[in-house]
Amino acid sequence: MGAREACGVVGAYSSKGVDVIPKVLNGLEALQHRGQESWGIAVNGKPVFKKMGLAFNWYNYAEELVGFKGSAGIGHVRYSTKGRSTLDNAQPVQIGTEFTIAHNGTIVNAEQLAQAVSSVHKGKCGTDTKAAGYRLLQILREENDWFYAIGKLSKEIIGSYSFVILNKRGEVFAIRDPRGYRPLCLGYHEKSRTYIAASESCALSAVDAEFIRDIEPGEMIRLGGPQRGLESFRFSPKVDSAYCSFEYTYFAHPSSIINGVSVYEARKKVGRMLAKRRKMKGDVVIPVPDSARPAALGYAVESGIPMDEGLMKDRYRRKGSIRSFIEPKQSGREDVVKRIIPIVETIKGKEVIVVDDSVVRGTSSKIIVDTLKNAGAKKVKMVVTFPPIAHPCYMGVDFPSRTELLAHQVANGDNSIATIAKKVGNAIGVEEFQYNDIDGLAEAIGLPKSSMCFACINGDYSKLGIDPSFKTKKAMKG
Repeated sequence: MGAREACGVVGAYSSKGVDVIPKVLNGLEALQHRGQESWGIAVNGKPVFKKMGLAFNWYNYAEELVGFKGSAGIGHVRYSTKGRSTLDNAQPVQIGTEFTIAHNGTIVNAEQLAQAVSSVHKGKCGTDTKAAGYRLLQILREENDWFYAIGKLSKEIIGSYSFVILNKRGEVFAIRDPRGYRPLCLGYHEKSRTYIAASESCALSAVDAEFIRDIEPGEMIRLGGPQRGLESFRFSPKVDSAYCSFEYTYFAHPSSIINGVSVYEARKKVGRMLAKRRKMKGDVVIPVPDSARPAALGYAVESGIPMDEGLMKDRYRRKGSIRSFIEPKQSGREDVVKRIIPIVETIKGKEVIVVDDSVVRGTSSKIIVDTLKNAGAKKVKMVVTFPPIAHPCYMGVDFPSRTELLAHQVANGDNSIATIAKKVGNAIGVEEFQYNDIDGLAEAIGLPKSSMCFACINGDYSKLGIDPSFKTKKAMKG
């Protein structure tokens, strides 16, 4: 099986008949932080338009995009957690002649779904999105009812999914899995009478649309159906949610509101809480750009230690604005981090407290620490807003192999945060190191612990309903 996705999706429908493709493209630009490998759009009457690279580059294809117009359309930016970074794995995906589909999430049992769809698809499905799409097509051909089909498919899928679908009738569907692992929200642009579904509310802001609400876990929204507007269906009974805690510290855009929570405020509160719990001694607080900046501000305000910019991304180079974590290859991640430039005047001769959102493999952290020391820092200390990541994610974030996770490597059976923090600190070369814990993270986010997923921290996959067999990175990417 090919790619599993943690990406960004947009779907739009205008009851006024206005062309929605400019809004889809601008929405994808706003979701670029969710995927940097490829992008694509779909409208009825045209082949799916897909390109490798950044959605920001759509201007380079303006002539090719001239004919891509419609009052309904969907789009996708890709970040793969499984499978090769190729155009064939880019989305949206055309499923027969009936619909196109784009997906944010991970379907764990994709291989089983793929085996069941031989009657509607010959050959390999290649991705979990295709497997789910062709299984949905199979169900629709049995009984031509979208509500019935999504309900039946949801009972067969194990994993996380936020789907946007465009069918041949010009209807747009936005579907969020019953646990709500990945975000999905709804907005409205009054002037063009356009409803927009998107992974995050920052995509709505980018097109001047008003945020209406989060799409609920287990809810399917239909745009442009018989009523030519918005309809809501619940295809699954309510169950305990499992919102991804990593969205709040790293993945989501700071301007977004997810599950009723301001991402920016959550990150700032995490920083304040960490300073309140155990204030480190230091001369200056420095964020790792860019997602750790709100947390660093919170830490500085609470601790009374001034915050300053000590590390800057070189935005004038090709990879200046790219995020290291979602680069598909380790070499690419290291290249991004190496393009972070130290501000020597901020660092030299000082005890520096670095605030970062997470430590995954540890490679980027070590490069940053070395950069600060080479710039003359007297001491380097680190505060991390997310607890130790010691387990793979099967819900759509790229932690597929325990062997690549630094916290798992150093734990050696001792899973206490204090022990892991000391060993991780030694591994990356800092004088002092502090992790957050699950209680602190949940309190800062402001959601009940029971409503969120912490599987990558505590290895509890019970809400997903699986007991995973842990594989190597090579086996997962296959």
